[in-house]
Amino acid sequence: MNSWAEGIQSAIQYIEDNLTEELNIEDIAARTYVSPFYFQKIFSVLCGFTVGEYVRNRRLSLAAQELSRSDAKVIDIALKYGYDSPDSFTRAFTKFHGVSPSAAKEKGAQLKSYAPLHIKLTLEGGTMTEYKIVEKEAFTIMGRARSFNMETSYTEIPEFWKEHFQTGGGEIVRGMFGACLDGNGKSFEYLIADMYFPWNPIPEGYTTRVIPAGTWAVFPYHGECPKALQDVNTKIWNEWLPNCKEYKLSGNYNLEFYFKEDHGEIWVPVEKA
Repeated sequence: MNSWAEGIQSAIQYIEDNLTEELNIEDIAARTYVSPFYFQKIFSVLCGFTVGEYVRNRRLSLAAQELSRSDAKVIDIALKYGYDSPDSFTRAFTKFHGVSPSAAKEKGAQLKSYAPLHIKLTLEGGTMTEYKIVEKEAFTIMGRARSFNMETSYTEIPEFWKEHFQTGGGEIVRGMFGACLDGNGKSFEYLIADMYFPWNPIPEGYTTRVIPAGTWAVFPYHGECPKALQDVNTKIWNEWLPNCKEYKLSGNYNLEFYFKEDHGEIWVPVEKA
């Protein structure tokens, strides 16, 4: 197993070893050989849920075990697993398990168990999506930008696109591509964008960003979206990256180009390993 794949599992083990301690994404991602931005993106694609969801579910699972097997007080368990108050713990616990923390202490209570995660990466065999490596000069994009939390972006970004077109934004920026630019590891900036040409004015409410010159791995997708795009995304992180010996990730940004409804490309910045 290469260092990148080992790093992903090391990050999961770090989470497991520190579930009763304060966890931050910088410390978790430090085990993975990739930035917090890419770690969270890769984790979500591979697992189908976010890092934050995994941490919450594991903590609530362990909390239920302790409540059902010991005389520990609910407030002590709440504090142990990172909740500031019994009320916030009770709400989260009840939503997850379907019963309150106090009910969990009763004999015969039905509770949910959320097992530790083990990611199995495809390191050999299987099928591989097509890709090409290209060099590109720096270029400028112009579009509508918004900051998104890593935990909620999956559902909020489609709403952002819907809002953009419903408010007439498509007449200004047609959405040639979507650009993810890292913010601080916890959030990132997302642009609905087109190429920017300096002789054109920048409308109010829109902005420009310079994408640095560099090397890109380009992965085409074909078929009905969003499934076709998501399938290629999964192959990039689950198959291509673990198998790739010549290149590694570079830069905390990536682009999705939309040529037609059923055809486009995913652009990932890379550098020589």
